[in-house]
Amino acid sequence: MYEAYFGLCERPFSKTPDPRFLFLSRGHREALARMQYAVEECDLVLLTGEIGCGKTTLSRALMDALDDSFKVVCMINPRLTPLEFLNSLARHLGVAEPARFKVDLLEQIGRILFEYYENGTTPVVVIDEAQLVPHKETFDEIRLLTNFQLDDRNLISVVLMGQPELKRRLMHRAYEPLRQRIGMQYELKPLSLEEAAEYLDFRIVKAGGRTGLFSAVAVEAIHNYSSGIPRMINHAASLALLECFGRGEARVEKVVIDAVMLELDNNVLS
Repeated sequence: MYEAYFGLCERPFSKTPDPRFLFLSRGHREALARMQYAVEECDLVLLTGEIGCGKTTLSRALMDALDDSFKVVCMINPRLTPLEFLNSLARHLGVAEPARFKVDLLEQIGRILFEYYENGTTPVVVIDEAQLVPHKETFDEIRLLTNFQLDDRNLISVVLMGQPELKRRLMHRAYEPLRQRIGMQYELKPLSLEEAAEYLDFRIVKAGGRTGLFSAVAVEAIHNYSSGIPRMINHAASLALLECFGRGEARVEKVVIDAVMLELDNNVLS
């Protein structure tokens, strides 16, 4: 709708986790570097952060950063019993007919992991929204995946991603064995005001536009509204561009952002 008006090739604040639009703040850059290193070492990784802070987009960037010697398996529905989890993992790894019984299923997984190793491939299992895993026993199966190993390395890497409550849950004494297996953990923080300004410019430029489309007043208002969470920044910024387009304005100034903030406040109260 407003793309041509602002000279954009596409919408800059889409809700989809497109790695092309991943803004690497200092925290995101460090998280990505740590994750890549840990995966290459076949460690178990824990990445946490608030809703909308960029965890899923970061996982997509990790996939793009890994070469063909890695096979990435994404599990986006973690509400699984232990047996369902192992069955789903086996299918993702390429087991044509997963066994019905756990002991046979584990043997199948072990065999195919060794086949991957012999072919020079390391499977990486990315479990998104891991705070939704319903059973401690499922976490036990995740932990026990690290038992598939040779003398000098694990045969599989696991990345657990979730909201801060995942980290709090794993602090319970019952999860001590799992915590001891975690080789790297990192918590993504919201963007600072300066980073939010850079983020807005970055995404506008990626979409074919020019920097400076958002005034300093607009940036501050968006940052205050979003608390530095990228997904909420995207929502407010999209509305601001629509408001700008509707008013025939060339830049998001105070009058525009005030109208947007009023609309957002009304939506919250309604």
